[in-house]
Amino acid sequence: MTLFLAVQSWPIWDGGHLGRLLFALAILVILGVVFRLFVSKVLTRALTHAVPNRLETRAVVERRTTALASTLNWGFTVILMFVAVAVVLSEFGLNVSAFIASIGIIGVALGLGAQLLIRDVINGMFILIEDQYGIGDTISVAGVTGEVIDINPRRTVVRDADGNVHSIPNSSITVATNKTSGLNRFVIEIQVPFRENERVVELIGRQCAVLFEEWPDSLVAEPRIIEERAAPGSNVVIRIAGDARGARKWSVEARLRALLVQAFEPEPLHVEFEAPAAGEEPEDPTAAKQLAGVRYVSPAPAPPGPPQQ
Repeated sequence: MTLFLAVQSWPIWDGGHLGRLLFALAILVILGVVFRLFVSKVLTRALTHAVPNRLETRAVVERRTTALASTLNWGFTVILMFVAVAVVLSEFGLNVSAFIASIGIIGVALGLGAQLLIRDVINGMFILIEDQYGIGDTISVAGVTGEVIDINPRRTVVRDADGNVHSIPNSSITVATNKTSGLNRFVIEIQVPFRENERVVELIGRQCAVLFEEWPDSLVAEPRIIEERAAPGSNVVIRIAGDARGARKWSVEARLRALLVQAFEPEPLHVEFEAPAAGEEPEDPTAAKQLAGVRYVSPAPAPPGPPQQ
């Protein structure tokens, strides 16, 4: 009975306070729905314009826009919840100014005690807004290389090549290397004797054309020789570069190495393939096996034997 009388004494029942409260809450709900629809429409339109202009599949761009939309919706929902609490307290006759001041004091205390959390959220927002990487990308951050399986304002979750899952606070990410964003350049270095340089260049050009004919959708253009430089021992180092689309970099590189081996094998050439650089091994075990399997040194021409009598 005492509780019932206390509830009846609340000012919310007088002078249309209840109607104003319900109206204000309805406005906040409508704002939340409109914001979600607006963000969804804007990002969908941006997605439509971005796909033809970016060297990425529609699925990759969709994953990134979804992550950004969910983050924006989360932030706006938090703001609406604070406003709703202030409106409810005001209609119940409580001092909203004191509530806001209390929130401010609590915010300062939390800010001093949770600086890393605030840095996590700020860094995470910039990562998403600047589109540094998204779910499905292969990245190197904080000493970890692997595929992004989740990202939110507080942390980035990465699965490495061994299947280990790393949860990395966004505040610890100072440099992020995205290995599957847009163009993915692969470089193959081979070393040949100077006297065989012209013949090897001819074979390389032929096999690069074959690769582009086989996988035109995985390459931006036909791979090409970008450098020829002298090496010790009267040798020449030839560098071949190509630009792959999406996450096909390592498969395309492995296929080109295999084609080069097929071309060099029947020739009397001495060719050495350089191993992939440290940290550039593919995450895909199949591609890793392919790259490891095509390291080949063709036999050097046998010295002439003694003349037959």
